[in-house]
Amino acid sequence: MNDQKADITIYGAYWCPDCRRSKQFLGEHQIPYNWVDIEQDKEGEAYVLKKNDGKRIIPTIEFADGSILVEPSNAEIAAKLGLKTSASRHHYDLIVVGGGPAGLTAALYTAREGIDTLVIERAALGGQAAATERLDNVPGFSEGVLGSEFASQLRKQAERFGVEMLQAQDVVRIHSHDNYHCVDTADGSEYSARAVLFATGSRYKRLGAPGEDDFIGAGIHFCATCDGPFYKGVPVAVIGGGNSAAEESLFLVKFVEKVTLLVRGDKLAASRVIQDKTLNHPQIDVRFNTEVTNFSGEGGKLKTVKIKDRITGASETIHPSGVFVFIGLMPNTSILKESGVEINKWGFVQTGHDLVHDGRQISAFEGREPMFLETSVPGIFAAGDVRQGSTKQVASAAGEGATAALLIREYLKEV
Repeated sequence: MNDQKADITIYGAYWCPDCRRSKQFLGEHQIPYNWVDIEQDKEGEAYVLKKNDGKRIIPTIEFADGSILVEPSNAEIAAKLGLKTSASRHHYDLIVVGGGPAGLTAALYTAREGIDTLVIERAALGGQAAATERLDNVPGFSEGVLGSEFASQLRKQAERFGVEMLQAQDVVRIHSHDNYHCVDTADGSEYSARAVLFATGSRYKRLGAPGEDDFIGAGIHFCATCDGPFYKGVPVAVIGGGNSAAEESLFLVKFVEKVTLLVRGDKLAASRVIQDKTLNHPQIDVRFNTEVTNFSGEGGKLKTVKIKDRITGASETIHPSGVFVFIGLMPNTSILKESGVEINKWGFVQTGHDLVHDGRQISAFEGREPMFLETSVPGIFAAGDVRQGSTKQVASAAGEGATAALLIREYLKEV
């Protein structure tokens, strides 16, 4: 991110939440930028004052053409970068909410069938796959593939079949009436369709430890690919014991001096190959039965992490320059509150037989059972990580997207 050839420069400070949001937005879209911390760079601070008539306003973002945005929203940044944030019309055969592997695969299948398809994505097309350094278990890539390249190819493939895409646009509500399903976006627009595919994926879980919220983006991160390069030559900590924590630790050692991997349990839950690489790496120190109890710092920067041995109860402080948290995922289902779509106690969308396995009848289906990937609302489908029973793998997400597309094709014949 600190490549001096980048065309965008963000002037800000570690303690500034809007600066962190802007950096996250650019990171999600894999757009390089220069970062100038005006707390540390007096020339940068003077430049901000000059551009804002003596006011110290951040973030101040300068683009290649010399133009500047001050405290911009994500939508304003998207518009400046030429990302499409409004659709060409307001009604479609199918609206796909979420532009990850499940959503984009479904969209390219439906568009190829002549089904008019709109994809709405709040961040970068490609989902979490786009922020993964390398995918080694996707069929068809014998040497693996960069996550960003996989996402880029999937987007181009969908575009080739005529899928319309909106980026940097938040969906705030989904509701239905008669034969129409309506999707409301944060800019006040409403789009309708005969069918909707909900493929919003999941997000990283938080620890909930005191101080965590204070340092997110200012020492605490959830994406090693996005933020790892900021920690060249210094020690970091990774929290978690699964595949993600181990894989991201192996990625981080390309940049950092040392990784301390803090595992709450007494063993790693990663695959055997990843475990062996992690446990035998000279730059990775794995500490089992360890939990984080507090984050603290000064000047808006993380300085200290307090940890506790879960067996002995002994407490200790460590001082990593950055912390990366990988403790699991939570489904992105908050926008379904008024939709009628049923979710389980963990927040995942229920589909198909799971809705009626106990003999229950859902009156809206008029005597038929929901299709395999259909939700409790006829015509609204779900696929990928957001769905109960999904495997949280790129290959299966794409498979669910293709399956959903074929089911939606059949559904649309009846409405």
